[in-house]
Amino acid sequence: MSRYRLHYFPESGNSYKLALMLTLCGETFEPVWTDFGSRITWTPEWRATVNPMGEIPVLEEDGVKLTQTGPILLRLAERYGRLGGSDDVERFEVLRWLFWDNQKLSAHMATYRFMRTFSRRADPAVLAYLRARVDDFLGIVERQVANQAFIAGPEATIADLSMCAYLSYPADETGYDLPGAYPGVQAWLGRIAALPGWRSPYDLLPGDRLPRYD
Repeated sequence: MSRYRLHYFPESGNSYKLALMLTLCGETFEPVWTDFGSRITWTPEWRATVNPMGEIPVLEEDGVKLTQTGPILLRLAERYGRLGGSDDVERFEVLRWLFWDNQKLSAHMATYRFMRTFSRRADPAVLAYLRARVDDFLGIVERQVANQAFIAGPEATIADLSMCAYLSYPADETGYDLPGAYPGVQAWLGRIAALPGWRSPYDLLPGDRLPRYD
């Protein structure tokens, strides 16, 4: 039996972050598909038994349920001695970019993509606001990887895994032509995809998909 069980739904970039980290560390996990579209994570029973925060993903480690992707990524990096940064300078950079991503890039890209592709009646003004924010954040990433291979330095870290997740889904979902608009970001994603053991989101996260309305 797997040591890990991952509660997820396929469109969840945060779920992909953990699935990819475990895979790159040579670990397997038991996938636990969650019917996010039915709002099961809103139910009192689910919150009482799975995650009181009402969020996906949840990683079970030997039966203990862990939540919040950032702390889990840090925990796994420390456990396996991988992707956590090679020295104090890089480890600080990992934390800096990990926190920035959780508040900025992933948070806004996830919301923009969900509203654009998986919501029945998205407000165009809200979409325009989110798109402008994501554009700003992608420009920051473009500049960060202009002169170094990865976010925190010359080697990949969990900061890269966190920041790449929502950008790794198909362009018809994200609405972004990254090769044309942000070639540096696309090249950085290519370097991540070249890591031994890398797999794409829907390859790692099977199961029924959310209905699309784009």
